[in-house]
Amino acid sequence: MMAKRITIVGTGFGALTAVRTLRKRDPSVEITVVGKKAEFFYYPSLIWVPSGRRTAADLTVNLDNFFKKMKVTFHQGAAKEVKNGGRLLLTENGEVENDALLIASGGRYLRKLPGIEHAAIPCEGMEAAEKIRDRLKEMEGGTIACGFGGNPNEPSAMRGGPIFEFLFGIHTQLKNEGRRDKFKLVFFSPAAEPGKRLGEKAVGRLLKAMADREIETHLGHKMKRFSDSTVVTEGGEFAADLIVFMPGMSGSTWLMQSDLPKSAGGLLPANPFCQVEGQERIYAVGDCGSFPGPAWMPKQAHMADLQAAAAAKNILAELNGESASHTFKVELACIVDSLDSGMLVTRTPKRNLMLPSMKPLHWAKILFEKLYLRQYR
Repeated sequence: MMAKRITIVGTGFGALTAVRTLRKRDPSVEITVVGKKAEFFYYPSLIWVPSGRRTAADLTVNLDNFFKKMKVTFHQGAAKEVKNGGRLLLTENGEVENDALLIASGGRYLRKLPGIEHAAIPCEGMEAAEKIRDRLKEMEGGTIACGFGGNPNEPSAMRGGPIFEFLFGIHTQLKNEGRRDKFKLVFFSPAAEPGKRLGEKAVGRLLKAMADREIETHLGHKMKRFSDSTVVTEGGEFAADLIVFMPGMSGSTWLMQSDLPKSAGGLLPANPFCQVEGQERIYAVGDCGSFPGPAWMPKQAHMADLQAAAAAKNILAELNGESASHTFKVELACIVDSLDSGMLVTRTPKRNLMLPSMKPLHWAKILFEKLYLRQYR
């Protein structure tokens, strides 16, 4: 009897959690991971790059040992298309056949706003975070503007939390360097109540944190464009010597060009079991998927992990002739870090907790990073 073949697209949070879940529950399945490199990158700690507390080497993990331990075949090459009802994945380096396909290839940030090339999109990766670091080093003063937008066709496809961390982190960094008085910090967002997804109390606390740090705000005005020295909104414009901006998200380029179904916002429409709608044994987890749930359901690593665990269990169930029955828990969990302290926020459909900023939470975030990366090193 031939072993069941499972293909996973991606080497991020959701993909690797799926690998661990599959292997724990079934030692016999054949697992093939498809990606550009056999590497895992820990995006949450990009917030510490501008201050020099993290480098690319700190956040990049070679997965060769992990794949060997998990008995995973790595197929190097970017995914290009899905054929034969999902049973054949085309890549730039050949074809991979499967009995079930799990897509965890992430998303991409929308670059439709005119002049967005003048902004650093920090969570795109190491290069963008290093650009912020290098610019801060060379600046002797000026205005630093930090903000985020969304995808109007996919309300959940946004990532605003890291911008608060970059904003507060830059403030702390400049203060520690004795240069804070030479800079103006401005937070901007088309949302009148930024951070509301974190909970009802979050908006007030975040705005108070900004006021305490003498950070100006420009809120509730639709974005129009950027230039090399200005942020322009329908409510006016202001000067900016450095723009740090997180736009809304959509599906990755290969998915947009594929024949797979897409939601209005360009993501893979999935049901509560992470099955892509209308497809047989094709699953989506993390940033590439559009999932049913509350409006505040986050696009973050923790959510991708929860979805991946459910998807992996459902894949095994289907391959064993059973129906998918595992749903994922909807939970927002983050520590909004500011280099020397952190604010804990958790949210589920039943409860919402927000702890004030304190030093132990900053160290807890560092500890979590070390523990998370240890399982793949």
